[in-house]
Amino acid sequence: MATKTDSPVETLNSLLRGELSACETYQQALAKFDSEPGAADLRRLHQEHVQAANELRAHVHQFGGKPDHDSGSWGSFAKAVEGVAKLFGCTAALKALKEGEEHGINSYESALKDAGLPEECRAMISGRLLPQARSHLVELDRIMAAK
Repeated sequence: MATKTDSPVETLNSLLRGELSACETYQQALAKFDSEPGAADLRRLHQEHVQAANELRAHVHQFGGKPDHDSGSWGSFAKAVEGVAKLFGCTAALKALKEGEEHGINSYESALKDAGLPEECRAMISGRLLPQARSHLVELDRIMAAK
């Protein structure tokens, strides 16, 4: 049974921080990939996270909140990816990106269990953001298999 755990703004801002972290993480990984095979795909995935963050910002505004502007503690994940990529290369960076996507999927699934989340937010998450995150896993697996 779903229960109300946060206000819609708190839930949306939490998801927004996750997307901001994803943006930072992809930027760090792209610095390592530059012209490597798969770089164009990673740029597209990064852009999809930028769009998701913008959509979440709009929903936070719509429900009377102030959108968070940084990833907060999630930003440390981006810094970890940068360090991993520098030390261990592209494959390790891809694995870290995949782990981040899995965490994002879990966050979206948890948000959908919040009975207080408005229907239009549910529709955004279940109709676009969650399927997009799942497709990112498939893309990252494909890029890793090509390495």
